[in-house]
Amino acid sequence: MAGRKPKDRSSCQQTVPSAKSRSFWKFVDAVHPQPPERRITRQNKLLIDPAFRGAIGSENSAPAVQPTKIMKKAILLCTALLALPFPLQAAEDIIDTAKSTGTFNTLVAALDAADKTTMLKEKGPYTVFAPNDEAFAKLPAGTLENLLKPENKEKLGKILAYHVMSGKVMAADVKTMKAPTANGAELDIKVSKGGKVMVNDANVIKADVKASNGVIHVIDKVLMPPNA
Repeated sequence: MAGRKPKDRSSCQQTVPSAKSRSFWKFVDAVHPQPPERRITRQNKLLIDPAFRGAIGSENSAPAVQPTKIMKKAILLCTALLALPFPLQAAEDIIDTAKSTGTFNTLVAALDAADKTTMLKEKGPYTVFAPNDEAFAKLPAGTLENLLKPENKEKLGKILAYHVMSGKVMAADVKTMKAPTANGAELDIKVSKGGKVMVNDANVIKADVKASNGVIHVIDKVLMPPNA
């Protein structure tokens, strides 16, 4: 029909890659070949990977992220590292450690009665020669009950302080010596040739019970200071 403007079909035409462009992409395919379903093509100035959903047809389409082999290996490595049993430092202080063992119930009660619990929760470090429940049971009848009375709080405190040394002394560091205590009096520590350790007349029956603020050595007898 005369005077009718021809329809512009240029927007429907696809851009034909030049020979130079085709050569470049052939070179890319040769260096880094892709399977048919992962072919990289060039169309309308966009790199289109058919495996990326939503990439075709829009520059604003966000391609779905596909995990690569390297990503999968990294995730597996991180998971394995998190599962490793890394050594942990002792988390409980001397008081909490004594409570958790279940063998120092009498000692913990005596420390509470003498208001010495706070001291052994401090940073320290401290070394405690701790009588277990059996050691307290060896005291003469009525001795413990008498010491736990409010009027004997100071005397009980001095006895308990006689079991505490400043610093962290592990079993490997113990040697025959006179050791000062929090009481002010000294302990007579003896190490035999066979490695047996005695503190005054008490035996160390278990050593190196670690705590966050020191160490506990278990003894089989309650120590009585000379000024008790």
